[in-house]
Amino acid sequence: MTYSVAVSGASGYAGGEILRLLAAHPDIEIRTVTAHSNAGQPLIQHQPHLRSLAHLTLQDTTPEVLAGHDVVVLALPHGQSGQYTDALGETPLVIDAGADHRLTSQDAWAAFYGGDFHEPWAYGVPELLVDAGSGTGTKQREVLRSARRIAAPGCNASTVSLSLAPGVAAGVIDPGDIVSVLAVGPSGAGKSLKPHLLGSELLGTANPYAVGGTHRHIPEIRQALAAASGAAPDGIRVSFTPVIVPMARGILATCTAPIAEGATDAQIRDAWQSAYGDETFVQLLPEGSFPRTADVLGANTALMGLAIDRAANRVVVVTAVDNLVKGTAGAAVQSMNLALGLPEDRALTVNGVAP
Repeated sequence: MTYSVAVSGASGYAGGEILRLLAAHPDIEIRTVTAHSNAGQPLIQHQPHLRSLAHLTLQDTTPEVLAGHDVVVLALPHGQSGQYTDALGETPLVIDAGADHRLTSQDAWAAFYGGDFHEPWAYGVPELLVDAGSGTGTKQREVLRSARRIAAPGCNASTVSLSLAPGVAAGVIDPGDIVSVLAVGPSGAGKSLKPHLLGSELLGTANPYAVGGTHRHIPEIRQALAAASGAAPDGIRVSFTPVIVPMARGILATCTAPIAEGATDAQIRDAWQSAYGDETFVQLLPEGSFPRTADVLGANTALMGLAIDRAANRVVVVTAVDNLVKGTAGAAVQSMNLALGLPEDRALTVNGVAP
């Protein structure tokens, strides 16, 4: 069976990456692409690397244009998806790459985003541990298999959550003192022109932003780690500092947390090995090895290195992802495959591009 797909926000970075992956998907027909200010223009004018989709023209983003497809993927700025999702009740599968349906807490939405709150959807991180602390935990993929509404994750949020969920679930780290510092590429901020993202402002420098607990991905991290442990989000405390660096795409996240009392080195490493040892797209590197962002460029892979710093009494996890693939579009396609009953890795690769 071939599924018809409409992609909104198709002229942006996230929309373009979703289209790049879907263009190689044997079970998908990309029938419709939409945009706002760029409507009426050829897709190839805004995504010149997508040569196989040169026949498509950007249409207006309206519920009427999006309706009538098997799958609708919304790659819109935060706060804009809700107006369309409410009108797509007859669409079999809708995937939102924005934040509108990620958070379960209305208070957290009001504090970090504001505007209308929309119902939470199935969270699109298949490898994330869910309620493992209760002893009956599974992976989020089991939820996604029956999902008809999916919220793709925030790229920073899913990277930090995947980095620490095994330790939180196994009780070998203290989730009350998490520190995460991320080097991120500016493509995560979208394609709209912003002075601080100009090449002349980025090249040769590293720029911190959203410092001091203000980044919008913090409640998403706390929510995901709480789900992994089966505890309340109040017990998850995260100091989160992202830093823009001059690479087009990629995230290198360094996450640390105190070692839980009595946890041995073997128990700590086993927590991550048990969580990801059989996973295709989340891979724990051998002891003493740590990833580079170059290793995951273009791949749907999260590579993870683990260190146990007994002098500081902290576990250190360094994770590299491509923010536009595993962080956004790859997570959306992987979740879509699960929801449609297709092989989870369809149209996705673990191989990066080098040099």
